[in-house]
Amino acid sequence: MKVFPEYSGSMHLWPRVEAVPNAKETLAALHPKRTLVVATNAQDSDETEIWAALQRVGLDESIGQVYCFCKIGQKKPAPEFFAYILNDLKVEPELAVMVGDEFSVDIMGAVQAGLRGVWFNPRDLMEQNGPGYCTIHDLMDLERILEIWS
Repeated sequence: MKVFPEYSGSMHLWPRVEAVPNAKETLAALHPKRTLVVATNAQDSDETEIWAALQRVGLDESIGQVYCFCKIGQKKPAPEFFAYILNDLKVEPELAVMVGDEFSVDIMGAVQAGLRGVWFNPRDLMEQNGPGYCTIHDLMDLERILEIWS
C-alpha cells in the first residue's frame, strides 16, 4: 500500500488509498503457489481495519492472513514479531521471506530472525544485497527472486 504522509489514522478511512505499482498483479501471480500474509507495524489499525484497506484496492483476494502490532504486541524488527507469525503459520524461518520497504526494520529484522528478506525500494537505485537478502525496485521482480531461492 502507498503511504500518504498527509493522512493519519487508520488507512481504511483515508480519503485516498492506492496499492503500490504492480502489487495486484504480483500478488495474484504468487497467490496460487505461496502463502501470502501482511506483517505490519501499523499502530492506527487493527486486523479488521487493515483488511478493509486491502479490500479497497483489491489486494485482499490474494492475502491469506494479516498480522499487526495490535495483535502481536511487538513491532518489527523484534525477533518476537517474526517468531509469532512463523509459529502461527507453522513455518520454519528458512522457508519464509519478508518483503518490505524499510530496510533496517523489515529486512534486517527478518534476516536476524532467520528469514530471507527482499527490500522493495522503488524510490531510488540504491541496493542492499547480502547473505539472505536482496533489493528489488519493481514488485514484478519478486517472482523471479522467489524462484531463484526455491
